Amino acid sequence: MKMRRLLQVFLACMAVVGCMQAQNKDAKMDKFIDDLMGKMTLEEKIGQLNLPSSGDITTGQAKSSNIAEKIKKGQVGGLFNIKGVEKIKDVQRIAVEESRLKIPLIFGMDVIHGYETAFPIPLGLAATWNMAAIEQSARVAAIEASADGISWTFSPMVDISRDPRWGRFSEGSGEDPYLGGQIAKAMVRGYQGEGDKAYTLNSNIMACVKHYALYGAGEAGRDYNTVDMSRIRMFNEYMYPYQAAVDAGVGSVMASFNEVDGVPATASKWLMTDILRDKWGFKGFVVTDYTGILEMVDHGIGDLQTVSARALKAGIDMDMVSEGFATLGKSFQEGKVNQAEIDRACRLILEAKYKLGLFADPYKFCDVNRAKKDIYKPEHRAIARKTASESFVLLKNANNTLPLKKQGTIAVVGPLANSRSNMPGTWSVAVNLDVPKTVVEGVQAVAGSNAKVVYAKGSHLISDAAYEERATMFGRTLNRDKETRSNEEMLKEALDISRNADVIVAALGESSEMSGESSSRTELDIPDVQKTLLKELLKTGKPVVLVLFTGRPVTLTWEDENVPAILNVWFGGTEAAEAIGDVLFGDVNPSGKLVATFPKNVGQIPLFYNHKNTGRPLQEGKWFEKFRSNYLDVDNEPLYPFGYGLSYTTFNYSDVKLSSTSITSNGELTASVMVTNTGRADGAEVVQLYIRDIVGSVTRPVKELKGFEKVFIKAGESKTVSFKITPELLKFYNYDLDYVFEPGDFDVMIGGNSRDVKSARFTLN
Repeated sequence: MKMRRLLQVFLACMAVVGCMQAQNKDAKMDKFIDDLMGKMTLEEKIGQLNLPSSGDITTGQAKSSNIAEKIKKGQVGGLFNIKGVEKIKDVQRIAVEESRLKIPLIFGMDVIHGYETAFPIPLGLAATWNMAAIEQSARVAAIEASADGISWTFSPMVDISRDPRWGRFSEGSGEDPYLGGQIAKAMVRGYQGEGDKAYTLNSNIMACVKHYALYGAGEAGRDYNTVDMSRIRMFNEYMYPYQAAVDAGVGSVMASFNEVDGVPATASKWLMTDILRDKWGFKGFVVTDYTGILEMVDHGIGDLQTVSARALKAGIDMDMVSEGFATLGKSFQEGKVNQAEIDRACRLILEAKYKLGLFADPYKFCDVNRAKKDIYKPEHRAIARKTASESFVLLKNANNTLPLKKQGTIAVVGPLANSRSNMPGTWSVAVNLDVPKTVVEGVQAVAGSNAKVVYAKGSHLISDAAYEERATMFGRTLNRDKETRSNEEMLKEALDISRNADVIVAALGESSEMSGESSSRTELDIPDVQKTLLKELLKTGKPVVLVLFTGRPVTLTWEDENVPAILNVWFGGTEAAEAIGDVLFGDVNPSGKLVATFPKNVGQIPLFYNHKNTGRPLQEGKWFEKFRSNYLDVDNEPLYPFGYGLSYTTFNYSDVKLSSTSITSNGELTASVMVTNTGRADGAEVVQLYIRDIVGSVTRPVKELKGFEKVFIKAGESKTVSFKITPELLKFYNYDLDYVFEPGDFDVMIGGNSRDVKSARFTLN
């Protein structure tokens, strides 16, 4: 007892010491910035708020670039998307050696899912349900980006979306706010470091959570479109991932393009100040998205000077590309903005640079030796390959078609089978697109010398040549312009080699740029000529494995009915090819689970697991009942539910065991299940906890994800998985937007996906 008391006293003392050290550090920073701002002119303060486009700066030519004069005059706070440490060092030298106050620049880049070592697209990363792996992916990205001069990334994107027509579905973590929040925290830790250790290393970079707010809820799934929803829905279903990033200490926030409550987010004081700063306690700076201020002119709320002033007054601190903040001097003279507002924004930018260590060492991220040894190195590639294999989701595996044997003849067919540039996925701006292996090469590498791999393209990406051009931008071409054969001739070649093969691997689906920014789609089927190819391959009578490339949920109703095996590989990054081989041949047992519902057709969209019940719900197991909430032509069920994913083994769940059937307002209980691996292969299972609030003061979802654990279980073994349930876990935003829990009955559900669960009930007294 005495030792325990001594330990408590020691820990309390350490906490006090830590608090005092943090206060001293803040006081030192405040004094430094106070002194610096005391020397700055109004124009220099406004200059810190300017994030212009750098254009292409060639090493050694920075001084003669268009941006150099602005840097010398103190009119630039940072630059973005310059690649190469030598270039960045040249530009930084101008700022710290040739400007009056020698204030360093901050250098940002879209480091979204890796740097030169690319990991799966964020939607694929989320499908691992492995927070340690996701954090590690951000850590590797930070190491590589910082080695090349970058100190700030525009990631993570945490926008919740329920509409897969939206192209940027690929960049988010799916449809669930709880899971999205856990991923947001993991990514921030990976980029920045954690707590007091944030930014201490020259391999820690500043994260920027985006797009605040509600960007994933645009009408009709169309990018940049209007968002209109109740505030109770905002807070219960969309806002948590942004708040989770703030709670994790994210250094910056990016405003979204869309309007919220009739006001563009970039001009919304309610979002940027009332909620972000006053309610959530955010201490960092807010940057616009690309030309976000200028675009408010087209939104129709004023000219450039007007919208720039509105943005500053709302709480925007840095203007990306619009250069609208250059009008703030005039607005200040006219009394439309005040000194305190300009000072606030300037201070926050300077604080970010101070926290990153740029005032102590402007060249902290400019060690050219690091660039030679820390980028795309074997250790990083091995991590990326393992993570990719863990992200793949086995959607179907009839008759144990998979795993394949490493023998015989394997036909790898499809327009995506021999592409390097499409493997990393969208928003992989730092990747050398000539480096990734193709599916053909990955399959052969893993299969080894006892198997023969043959290849045929089989079809174009899509019959419409103009559509294919739009879908293969930014160097992701499938070389349609060099193809002299007709689609019919390519199909014949594919069928000829497939008839002589033992198994067919069909690499089909979207190209990488069919998802991503400005890549919304109204039809989500596999493109026409590819589906024709797939149908003809099935007619050969050979086993067919569909290796599906996609950046969003797609409609696979026909494929699910007819194709023996379907492996969704998203876009798995630079090491995807061999990771695909690892899973196809069983070196890795697939364990990915969907983080978004796959609909049966586009008409069901938006379709998501945590929906409301309505007053006329359709009875379970029914399709159509008149005067019930359903369709005439399709049932309400998804093709694949949220949380779904198969394995090369099977898992059995026991009934849910509760430590108590009731809980008090300051108590807790434990819900447990026994999970048994009933198959022949070792494997990992994502055990998912869902809760339903049976009766509320406002309507509540039919279930909500409240916990998960990924467990590895050997064949024939069992593990008990337990979840602690507290009243905090039962809170929601009520009609008055108070965050509360309410007494009553709750269903707790545990299973391997959101549909197949075991249930028990408890009462909150």
